[in-house]
Amino acid sequence: MSVETLPAPLPLNAGKAGFFRFREVGGKVLVTNDLGRHRVFTPKRFRRFAAGEIGPDDPDYRGLCEDGFVRDRMDFEALSRAWARRHSYLWEGPNLHIVVVTLRCDHRCVYCHAGSARLQDRGTDMSPETASAVLDRIFSSPSKSLTIEFQGGEPLVNWPVVRHIVEEARARAEKQGRVVWLNLVTNLSLMDEDKLEWLLERGVNFCTSLDGPADLHDRNRPRPGGGGYANAAKWYREINRRTRGKAFRIDALLTVTRASLGRAREIVDSYAELGARSLFLRPLNPYGTATAAWPRIGYGAEDFLAFYERALDRVLEVNRAHPGRRPFVEQTARLFLDKILTDRDPNYLDLRSPCGAGIGQIAYNWDGGVYTCDEGRMLARMGDDTFRLGRAGETSYADDVSHPTVRAMAVASCLDAQPLCSDCAYKPYCGACPVQCYREQGDIMGRMAENTRCRINKGVLDMIFVRLQDPANEKIFRRWLKRRPDLCGEASYRRS
Repeated sequence: MSVETLPAPLPLNAGKAGFFRFREVGGKVLVTNDLGRHRVFTPKRFRRFAAGEIGPDDPDYRGLCEDGFVRDRMDFEALSRAWARRHSYLWEGPNLHIVVVTLRCDHRCVYCHAGSARLQDRGTDMSPETASAVLDRIFSSPSKSLTIEFQGGEPLVNWPVVRHIVEEARARAEKQGRVVWLNLVTNLSLMDEDKLEWLLERGVNFCTSLDGPADLHDRNRPRPGGGGYANAAKWYREINRRTRGKAFRIDALLTVTRASLGRAREIVDSYAELGARSLFLRPLNPYGTATAAWPRIGYGAEDFLAFYERALDRVLEVNRAHPGRRPFVEQTARLFLDKILTDRDPNYLDLRSPCGAGIGQIAYNWDGGVYTCDEGRMLARMGDDTFRLGRAGETSYADDVSHPTVRAMAVASCLDAQPLCSDCAYKPYCGACPVQCYREQGDIMGRMAENTRCRINKGVLDMIFVRLQDPANEKIFRRWLKRRPDLCGEASYRRS
C-alpha cells in the first residue's frame, strides 16, 4: 500500500480491507488494486474503508466485495480469472512486428526519431531477399494474430518491397490459418491513386502524422518544395472517406514540440475540421534528430502536461457540443480508460508490464537487423547497438526472444520490481520503457522519481480521474470505449 500525502497514521485494518494502493486526486482519495478496479472516496470515507468500517449495510459494500476490496469476502477464483484475462498477452508470442523497409524520406522533420536518410541514399532500402527472411521470422511467432507495421523513413519510397511483404504475408496467413493486420505508417507524400487502390483492396490500415494547423505542421515537418500539410490533409480526407464503415481505416497522430505548446485548441480544432475520428497527443522523445534539436524544440514534463490538459478539455468540449455525432477521441486517454473502466487490456505496448520489447513486439531494420523494439532500433541508428538481438536469416526466433537483453528488459519493466512503481496507485494502468530509461537515465531500470515518462503518465492519469468524477465526462469517456479499437493506435502509434 502506498503512502502519498495523506496525514498519518492511517487506521488500517488489514484483516478487513483487501490489498490496495491509494493516491490523492482532486481533493479525494483514489484507491486501486492489481485488477485495476478502483474507487474514489472522500478522505473521511477512505479512512472508514481502510479501517474496515464499511459493512454489509452500506450500499457500496457488495461492489467493494466483488472488486476485491474486502479481504474476507473476496471471490479469489473469479478475481484470478479476471486478472488472467486482463494479462492474456503474457501467454502469447510477439504479435507486433515493425518492419523498416527503408530509411529514406522526403521530409526533414525537426524531431525525426527514426534518423531518416536522404532520398538519394538507396543503400538503406530493404531488399526482397531480406524481406523474405524477415517474414520467415515474423511467422515463427506462435501468436495467432500478427500485426506487421511498415515504418521508415517513408515506406512508400520502397514500394516494391511493401507490395512484396503485403502479398506474401496475406498468402502465408491464409495458408496457416492466422489473422494478419497490416499497418502502413506514412507521411502520404508519395501516395497516388494506383497505390491507394491497391492498398485498399488488401485491407491495409493507414497511420499518418498531422501536427495541427498547416503552418505548425509544415514548421515541424518541413518538406522540400513545401506543401506537406496540404498533401497530407488531401489524402487523409480521401482515405477517411473511402474507409468509412470498413474494418481498416486511417488514423493520425501528432508529436508535440515547443512550437505546439501554446496552440492546444487550434490543434484539436484542426483535427475536428478534417473529420478525424481521433487524435493522439504524444510528447517528444529523445531519439534521432530530436536530440540535437532539443534546445530549440524540447520542453519539460510539466510543459507537456499543461498543453495536454488544455487539449483534453477542448476534446471534451467538442464532444459535448455534438452529442449526437460519433465520438471524437483522444487516444492517450482512451488507452488508459480502457484499463480503468473495463477488465480488458488494449495491449498497447508502451503501457504493459512487463513491456512488449522482444516478447510483444520485434523491430526489423532495413538490413535485417532484429531489435527488441522500435526504440531500440532508433538507438542503433544513433550508434548504440545495445538492443540488437540478431539478424533475420542468421539467428533463430528462439535465439532472439530468449536473448539476455530481452530477459533483462522484461525484469526491468516489471512494475512489481520497480520500488516506486510497485507502490503506485497507477500501477495497474501503466508501463515502463527500459529503452527510454536507458536513453534518459543511463539504466534500463530507470529512476522513476526523476523519469519524464513517469511524470507525464501520472499527470495524465490525475487529469483523467479528476474528470471521471463529473458524470457528463464519464458518459463521454464510456462512449469512447464502445468504438472499434484503433488498430494503428493499438499496435504502437509510432513515427511517420
